[in-house]
Amino acid sequence: MAVHFEVEGTMAIITLDRPERRNAVDGETAQLLVDAFTRFDQDDSLSVAVFTGSEGTFCAGADLKAISEGNLNILKEEGDFAPMGPSRMRLSKPVIAAIEGHAVAGGLELALWADMRVAGRSAVFGVYCRRFGVPLIDMGTIRLPRLIGQSRAADMILTGRSVSGEEAVAFGLVNRLVGDGEALAKAKELAAHIAQFPQMCMRSDRLSMFEQWDMTETEAIKNEMRRGLSVISSGETVSGATAFSHGKGRHGAGVES
Repeated sequence: MAVHFEVEGTMAIITLDRPERRNAVDGETAQLLVDAFTRFDQDDSLSVAVFTGSEGTFCAGADLKAISEGNLNILKEEGDFAPMGPSRMRLSKPVIAAIEGHAVAGGLELALWADMRVAGRSAVFGVYCRRFGVPLIDMGTIRLPRLIGQSRAADMILTGRSVSGEEAVAFGLVNRLVGDGEALAKAKELAAHIAQFPQMCMRSDRLSMFEQWDMTETEAIKNEMRRGLSVISSGETVSGATAFSHGKGRHGAGVES
């Protein structure tokens, strides 16, 4: 199986495992990724997913050998199913990418899809598909400038050059830079940290963050308040405030990871 799904407590670990193709994604693998993340999103016992690749590589992009043989990934202008699989899906819960080695071309786009990225120091990012006439069609031209700014995104998109882990963290492309071989462990630690918080509030704020891109400022303000009122009416806010009044989380306890 090219995609593995494991559960550790309230965490799902989803692993791309095609080392013979440097974890490149063909059509079948894209479907398996969609199935795995759909399973995660629909399982109420799971709070955060960690997305990684096997044997020291995150993902080398689309499987160009399969494409050269005429086996194209699914190409649709609309719908949740993107060529690399889950790139257009808006999940209700967060995903953290644990990146070792190369996250390039479509693999970069999968990393950009995740909410946060933890990378080993020797990780490499890049629009390597620039070299082969393969376009970014998994929201790379959208997410990359939103994450790191258009000037830096243009540098990567136009040149196809390699970006090191050090440069990626300076750009804001990577959230946490760790020692080589430590990305998965740190991503799991971060996932466990996020999973400890009141989940309805965290998920609501997260979705408001995504939704505001499609709205005017006035619409975004109303949407944020609408979501906030829903959380407050659920009782989660009062429960949290009561816990705080009894000493939980004071002086920033439990908010660093």
